[in-house]
Amino acid sequence: MANFRYARGRIPESADFITREMAEFDHDYKDRTWKDYQQDSKLQKLMDRTVENILTALIEVSGTILVEEGIKGDSYQDILMKAGELFSFSDKDRKVFAELSIQRNRLAHRYLNYRWQAVKAYKEASDIINKFLLLVNEREKGKEKIE
Repeated sequence: MANFRYARGRIPESADFITREMAEFDHDYKDRTWKDYQQDSKLQKLMDRTVENILTALIEVSGTILVEEGIKGDSYQDILMKAGELFSFSDKDRKVFAELSIQRNRLAHRYLNYRWQAVKAYKEASDIINKFLLLVNEREKGKEKIE
């Protein structure tokens, strides 16, 4: 595998970005209902974009970690699945985590009939994402001690 060095500090920076976006989502949108979402096109755009940003950054962080570990991912779903394996997620959590890639694609490619489902899936997986971020931050702190 090619020698790859991601910009030093980028993984923690991206993990912090995800954490901030998740906090914003929780503060502004967590309790919004399907009815709220359906009736307000501006709200739809804001919720969709926030979740898309979170999931895209999640894939970026996961892919970067896999490259550092010399693990190849063939698709976004495979990247998230392997990242879940790397961090010893349960089979159920790995599946939920990996399927977030499908939700990211639904938002990024504007599959209009599935946007709310993508937002809902994100809400349901937020505990798994938080667990991942905690483990990523622990991993990065461990790397700092070695360097």
